[in-house]
Amino acid sequence: MKKIIFKAIKIIGVSVFWIAIWSLISLTVNNEILFPTPISVVKALTSLVTTADFWLSTGISLVRVFLGILFSIVIGILLAVLTVNIRILDTLLSPLLSVVKATPVASFIILAWLWINSVTLPIFITSLIVIPIVWSNVCEGIRSVDNSLLEVTKVYKFSTYQKLYRLYLPSVAPFFMAACKSALGLAWKAGISAEVLTTPRRAIGTELYLSKTYLELPTLFAWTLVVIILSMVFEKLFITGIEKIGSKLRILPKGGSNDKA
Repeated sequence: MKKIIFKAIKIIGVSVFWIAIWSLISLTVNNEILFPTPISVVKALTSLVTTADFWLSTGISLVRVFLGILFSIVIGILLAVLTVNIRILDTLLSPLLSVVKATPVASFIILAWLWINSVTLPIFITSLIVIPIVWSNVCEGIRSVDNSLLEVTKVYKFSTYQKLYRLYLPSVAPFFMAACKSALGLAWKAGISAEVLTTPRRAIGTELYLSKTYLELPTLFAWTLVVIILSMVFEKLFITGIEKIGSKLRILPKGGSNDKA
């Protein structure tokens, strides 16, 4: 209980500090068009959450990011398994991994927009950004498997399922968790950036773009605050869900995992 109270006080203290800094800057600028006050942003946010459009846009953006992450996890794990076991594939696809990591997200959005419509583009961009992180971390996890333990599985003639469940999954799980923790924040940034540039109907990114276009700075700040809150809550729920599944399957220790990357 003391730890919970201390953590709550710490969060409140940090929040108050940054709100004070924000208020000081807005008072110094003294122009709502350039830098709105916290009060005006709260009013804008309150006005937004009472509309059906807000919840519809937020829900659609949330679904897009979620689908992009799920798709990237499946593809990332598949690529990791293939490239670890097939050397020629590793040689051919490793440069692609480096290219995706080095290329700016905006370049991918503009290029992909030539072939993919604005509705599905945020899902594609989210996947494109997350796949390399999952891929590289899972590869590292597979390669970290203890060779002596691998020999034991051969001596005792473990089935493929037993090798997977008792050896590979516990070894890879911490690396996979580290990949998720690194990728979730980037997934939100990539997905919302794609929406801002392509402005699909009903999307947080579209609302951000319109707020900027019409110089509605309090509304722009309010939508930005929504993105930050959603990202934090989504990441917490997603990681907690995976940790609980991992604990039940006994491939992760209870209460979480140790980061490996």
